Amino acid sequence: MAYTQDQLTALEKALARGEHRVTFADKTVEYRSVDDLKAAIREVKRGLGTTNSACQIRITTDKGF
Repeated sequence: MAYTQDQLTALEKALARGEHRVTFADKTVEYRSVDDLKAAIREVKRGLGTTNSACQIRITTDKGF
């Protein structure tokens, strides 16, 4: 599904206010818990390609002795 920045903004505003109901254009969604709302935010971010996933690469060497 294609998500928009407006949808992400609405979800984040609802989380900041402690609300469980979010309205996008003409649709209203009510989330059961804060965890559900956070999961929706992660999904939208993933869909928009804005996730900040850090990857740590560890390189080790030795002299072979």
